[in-house]
Amino acid sequence: MLPGQFYLVTRRCTQRQFLLRPDEATNNAFTYCLVEAAQRSQIKVVLPCAMSNHYHAVIFDQFGRYPEFVEHFHKMFARSQNVLRGRWESFWSSEQVSVVRLVNREDVIDKLVYTATNPVKDGLVDKVHHWPGVNGLNALLGGRPLRATRPRHFFRCSGAMPREVELLLTIPSELGPETEVLEELRQRVAAAEESFAAERQQTGRRVYGRRAVLDQPWQGQPDSIAPRRGLRPRIAAHCPSARIEALRRDREFVVDYAAAREVWRGGGVVAFPAGTYWLRRHAHIAIVAGP
Repeated sequence: MLPGQFYLVTRRCTQRQFLLRPDEATNNAFTYCLVEAAQRSQIKVVLPCAMSNHYHAVIFDQFGRYPEFVEHFHKMFARSQNVLRGRWESFWSSEQVSVVRLVNREDVIDKLVYTATNPVKDGLVDKVHHWPGVNGLNALLGGRPLRATRPRHFFRCSGAMPREVELLLTIPSELGPETEVLEELRQRVAAAEESFAAERQQTGRRVYGRRAVLDQPWQGQPDSIAPRRGLRPRIAAHCPSARIEALRRDREFVVDYAAAREVWRGGGVVAFPAGTYWLRRHAHIAIVAGP
């Protein structure tokens, strides 16, 4: 993994249970663990959205450390939420966390819109700001920080974890002028809300509603059947040439890594290709300088 990359991170709860169903304690714990993990691993969170049984977060990984962020966030929040729910079993689904690299600016904007409007797309509310769970859109557009206090149901009052955390969601300069990006995001979210409303009017589908979401038992799960054995993309790119180039570089990395590993296992001295993570972090081996 290379520094300076945008990603869409997604993970769902075990058995698709509503373990993330919005309530004050859950929203606070999710925000606290997310912000603390991001600050610990120097990850820029651009936009998070916590649904009832999964979450999405668009992040910018400036230093190539997203695995540390994902590992710490998922571990701490799962433990905290299990204590809150009185559970002992696995919190997250056993499938691997989805981390999709967003190649171009257009791809990042698309996933920002997708993340923000997820509750509307799923027919739970008709406007993004009606969603009772964590959704960073209003904070991002309004320049207001996300704030949370240390969850008292899990963390010790005398422990090392901070009493309060605060994170200002911002648009990384790599996407262009912040005011322009925010205005584009605002317009596209509004257009998506209108499009979903028109679709509901045509189909007769009703919005589930904020109150119904809050009244769901956290032990419940959707009636729909989750798709299985589908593709698990690692890259999102609208531009065909950009997608082909990104996939080519990924394949090139796999070949170069395998060759370097063979030499290393044989006792030889070798530099691993740029993007090598685990060995760089844990074995302190030499890495070829990145592009």
